[in-house]
Amino acid sequence: LNGGFAPWVGALISDINQPILLVVPEGRSEEAITRLARVGYDKSLGYLDGGMEAWIQAGKTTEQITSITAKEFEQRFNTKSIAVLDVRKDGEYNSAHLEGDHIEHLSLDSIHQKIQGIESQKTYHVYCGGGYRSVIATSILKANGFSNVIDIAGGFAALKKTQLPLVNRVCNA
Repeated sequence: LNGGFAPWVGALISDINQPILLVVPEGRSEEAITRLARVGYDKSLGYLDGGMEAWIQAGKTTEQITSITAKEFEQRFNTKSIAVLDVRKDGEYNSAHLEGDHIEHLSLDSIHQKIQGIESQKTYHVYCGGGYRSVIATSILKANGFSNVIDIAGGFAALKKTQLPLVNRVCNA
């Protein structure tokens, strides 16, 4: 519920009649339902009582997202050719991004339309601006059959603090 929860639901779930089961922190289900309704999603089926802990205790399957630090990514980047997905918005990408032929730009808000254009057998390292959207993108990729996706914790903000090569398109005044 932190971050741009409702707007991202609107951007990523195109059918406003899609039934949604909420998994939210204890005591925040009403807030989630209200925020969804404000952007037109009022088909919430309810919420998972007890949250993820109850799901796990019931023996239900879960998926995990692998995350690495920007420093760990820097070591991988410099030692072998890897596939990288930058899921930031177009303007963010155009102002600055990692340099390299193995960097693909696939903004999160267009991931459903363009997912067929990326190779599902590759191992992708995924980043956004700060780490919120890349986790969403990684989850979507995994749900669509991509088994080798790795989130870069801290996103581009963390990557800028490394020695990785960047393309900067800053206009000087």
